[in-house]
Amino acid sequence: MRNPLSKTVTNIKPSGIRKFFDIVSEMPNAISLGVGEPDFDTPWHIRDEGLYSLEKGRTFYTSNSGLLELREEICKWYKRKYDVDYDFKHEALITVGGSEGIDIALRAMLDPGDEVIIPEPCYVSYVPCVELAGGVPVTIALKNENEFRLTPEELLSAITDKTKVLILAFPSNPTGAIMTKKDLEPIADICKEKDIIVISDEIYSELTYGGEKHCTIGSLPDMKERTIIINGFSKAYAMTGWRLGYALAPHVIAEQMTKIHQFAIMCAPTTSQYAAIAAIKDGDKDIERMRESYDKRRHFLLATFKEMGLPCFEPKGAFYMFPCIKEFGLTSDEFATKLLEEEELAVVPGTAFGDCGEGFLRISYAYSIDELKEAMGRINNFITRLRNK
Repeated sequence: MRNPLSKTVTNIKPSGIRKFFDIVSEMPNAISLGVGEPDFDTPWHIRDEGLYSLEKGRTFYTSNSGLLELREEICKWYKRKYDVDYDFKHEALITVGGSEGIDIALRAMLDPGDEVIIPEPCYVSYVPCVELAGGVPVTIALKNENEFRLTPEELLSAITDKTKVLILAFPSNPTGAIMTKKDLEPIADICKEKDIIVISDEIYSELTYGGEKHCTIGSLPDMKERTIIINGFSKAYAMTGWRLGYALAPHVIAEQMTKIHQFAIMCAPTTSQYAAIAAIKDGDKDIERMRESYDKRRHFLLATFKEMGLPCFEPKGAFYMFPCIKEFGLTSDEFATKLLEEEELAVVPGTAFGDCGEGFLRISYAYSIDELKEAMGRINNFITRLRNK
């Protein structure tokens, strides 16, 4: 029998996150700080709308692009929040989570050999999605001393005559870094000069702290026509299991993304779409409540790391910390493995998000303060033993 498998697929490494959670599932006393998922229940008024849609028998396919009312509310929301105009009939697409949006955006644009610039550390799906679309990922190693922001110099050094797309993901998973409007303006100028399309993954856009507000690069002058915004309901509204995202893109790109979505998916879940209408119309207070709670946890972890003497820059977005563990002479994977074995605490090695994550850990604070206190005690016990060796 001939090999039934694709070389492209078999050459892609599995997610570096899953290894630890397979072990944790068999450890009854283990604590995991690795899941990038809100610990809040979906707000009741959102669930109620989903239930109501079921009671009314709204269980049929929607249009491929999604419910018209939902697309209209999303475009109104982006206008209200970021003063950027999208045509809800032709420039908006409802997807099965933000991840589908990233995948089909790349497949809609890339020809074999096209290069995609990906700043790392980054979400684990970007590089595999580029490879699956036939593109060539070109990674940029972001620096701790720059608070893991992308600089114009770094971007320019990665551009070649094959560069077609830049993926921007701020606020960042795994670092919690953000890019302000001032940071984005020179990046936008380079993209216009070099004719580069931007995929802006804004799934954590509503989770920013310290007075910093998210800026979408699509709102900058002459950038809307070369930007695809990917967003969704998972993080801001605690709706991970509803699997609902969206893409906002120029019509010429949105049309081809919808074609792929049409053949691969048909449409996003109908019940989730009705629930999402309630979320985006009436969910601002829910976001604020959850954001305030995350911010308290963020301050707690920053203070605790400082007391431990564990270096960590102040992240101003998402719900992750990215502390440095280079002093211990262990790789990130070795540190995380020993921590799990000795203290029954799971964190994610920084290398799960790219080679430049070596020497760092991703720690999620989407957990209760009590869980975080217990977890920080276990980390402190572990690093105290390492320092006393």
